[in-house]
Amino acid sequence: MENNFTETDCEYMRLAIEEAKKSEQECEVPVGAIIVKDNKILSSGRNRRELLQNALFHAEIEAIYNACKILNSWRLLDCSIYVTLEPCAMCAGAIINSRISKVYYGASDYKSGSCKSVINLFELPYNHKPIVISGVLEHECSSLLSNFFKKLR
Repeated sequence: MENNFTETDCEYMRLAIEEAKKSEQECEVPVGAIIVKDNKILSSGRNRRELLQNALFHAEIEAIYNACKILNSWRLLDCSIYVTLEPCAMCAGAIINSRISKVYYGASDYKSGSCKSVINLFELPYNHKPIVISGVLEHECSSLLSNFFKKLR
């Protein structure tokens, strides 16, 4: 796991944060994701589980779905995903299966994070192992989530 990121990485994470804010406006847990290939944004996604009453509608899943449609391929080779919250097991599995090359995330998830916090699925002997970069705009991503949950209480 690396902790090196560039200003470009921060710019992409800011866009993922904007997606997360859209989620929050829809009374969803604010999580956003974008997928980038060749320094171009391919797709975005945000949490919509409550809105659509479907456990599958995580930000990463929506972004992966949209990127696959754009590339007309299930293989997202040479793509990077930027997500405001550490991916869960379902999303880590989708990242593995779609062959995303790099995962950048902001906030750690100590309840269901599957890139480091609870388990690291990318260390298991799957056929694909993305590079993981954690802590990109961590404070901003964490604050967005903590403020959301404070408002609920």
